[in-house]
Amino acid sequence: MYIMGFWTTFYAIAFYLATLFLVIGLAYRIFQYAKTPAPLKVPTMSAPLTLWGVVIRILSEVVLFKSLFRSNKWIWLFGMLFHGALWIVLLRHLRYFIEPVWTWVVLLQPFGKYGSFIMLFGLLGLLVRRMFVERIRYISVPSDYLMLILLLVIGGSGTMMSFVSSTDIVQFKAFMLGVMYFDWQPIPTDKMLLLHLASVILLMIIFPFSKLLHAPGIFFSPSRNQIDNSREKRHVAPWAIEKFETQGS
Repeated sequence: MYIMGFWTTFYAIAFYLATLFLVIGLAYRIFQYAKTPAPLKVPTMSAPLTLWGVVIRILSEVVLFKSLFRSNKWIWLFGMLFHGALWIVLLRHLRYFIEPVWTWVVLLQPFGKYGSFIMLFGLLGLLVRRMFVERIRYISVPSDYLMLILLLVIGGSGTMMSFVSSTDIVQFKAFMLGVMYFDWQPIPTDKMLLLHLASVILLMIIFPFSKLLHAPGIFFSPSRNQIDNSREKRHVAPWAIEKFETQGS
């Protein structure tokens, strides 16, 4: 009972801190992205000529990885497998945070359960690429490998719980709902579950400071989010206008 109380307290507090790090850190980094000046028009060709064209272009990058598909088909394949399966797995996990569980989340359960294998396959492909493709290995740093390994630990431990070492998901859901509503309930003390949760918490903490920020960063990329209208409209950064107005006065 004492051990269960310790782990319940530890993981509940850890989730609060990790959520704090994630929300504040992500908000701050997005604020930095939004405030970074873009003094020149630098959209990469072929660039859209309208705002709707920019929206479609960014969506094609976010959803279909269009540029990656053009540059390298097999890396695109591993990336699509990982990200697509990741979304299904994440949506499947909604059942632990809502009561009653929505119908479409119930219908998604078997797809998310077996989608974990696809996610792991995509991650392994990306890890092999980073290890054995010379030009990628040359620019890789230890944190690049550690992030992939951390994601593999998360995916692997989750898959193990689904197919090898099961846990009490009813008790775990009660714990998560208790954390959300500040009414703590005992957490299952299965080693695989504790490893899975510890890895998720670690990912939440380091996410705002890692290269995984390419997720929100793509929306602020000047080469992607600018309209190619430099001939029709002069582009002047806001900070430049303020500087000219100050000098003029």
